Amino acid sequence: MALGRAFTSKIAEGTRMSNPTQVAAVVIWAALSACIFSCGSNLALAAPVARSTAAAATTAPVAPPAVTQPQARVYLFRGALGPIFSRGMDHLTKRLEKAGIRADVYEFTICRLIADQAIRDYRDNAAPIVLIGHSMGGLCALTFAGILKAENIPVSLVVTIDPAHASPKVPLNVERYINIFLSDSVLGGGDVVAEQGYQGHYASFDLKQHEEVSHINIDKMDSIHEQLVTASAQLATTPLPTKGEAVPLRYVVPPDASLELWDSGTQQLARSGDTLQRLAALNHVPLWSLTQLNRYSESAPLLVGQRVFVPRRLAPPASTSAAARTRR
Repeated sequence: MALGRAFTSKIAEGTRMSNPTQVAAVVIWAALSACIFSCGSNLALAAPVARSTAAAATTAPVAPPAVTQPQARVYLFRGALGPIFSRGMDHLTKRLEKAGIRADVYEFTICRLIADQAIRDYRDNAAPIVLIGHSMGGLCALTFAGILKAENIPVSLVVTIDPAHASPKVPLNVERYINIFLSDSVLGGGDVVAEQGYQGHYASFDLKQHEEVSHINIDKMDSIHEQLVTASAQLATTPLPTKGEAVPLRYVVPPDASLELWDSGTQQLARSGDTLQRLAALNHVPLWSLTQLNRYSESAPLLVGQRVFVPRRLAPPASTSAAARTRR
């Protein structure tokens, strides 16, 4: 009920919506979120064809099939009144399925039930697990990851989209975590942090300067969907750098900038003549991403050996910045 009181007080402070019908629906949304989650969350291969001895004797041995990486399994969760307010999760599910990725969308109220099923599925087929949730669904995704942690099951990627303020911390079994949120949001606004000792990849993107984005439409952004589909498809073959090397990212995305989903930062050492402008071009990232992360002058020469943090993509492009720097 504390969560319900928190949401009610937040709503009293005002929202980005001026339509009385929308505000009334949001009040119902918040009340149901607190009650439903606290009360209702506890809810053969064919045989090979035999060959004759003669045929076996005259036929060359067949090489064993190549080992392929299992494809990611994606679980998506809507927020409160999900069929109305979290339709973006349904659209993203369809895009993942169209790309050949197994994905299913659920209400956040059955979070624990689905987590129990995911544990059984993982025991049968240890495929990479991806959790994506909007609003209370984001809270669910982190709760879900915590349940898997207790079973020593890793989670390859967790993405929360404007999660609730009451969302738990990122558990240690999460390899990559991305939060896309509005810090001034009444209904979401969860600025999620990681548990102490977390060494996975962490990236936080605050869209508060984007006036066109609200809690109601942030889950429907096509650019986010496209990047998440690509990331999920390539997840099994995207290597993780050595633990402890990832640099956490925290960005306020400028109003005129597009959102690119980096999963963490990496460290580079400046060479003679390097500036943030030059390194931004070499790494194919916007200049603002380096100035926010490093707080150095854009064009001032960097000292040789000076540490510079650069955002790292979920799936690095074929022409990597490392290769470009090697040719210099």
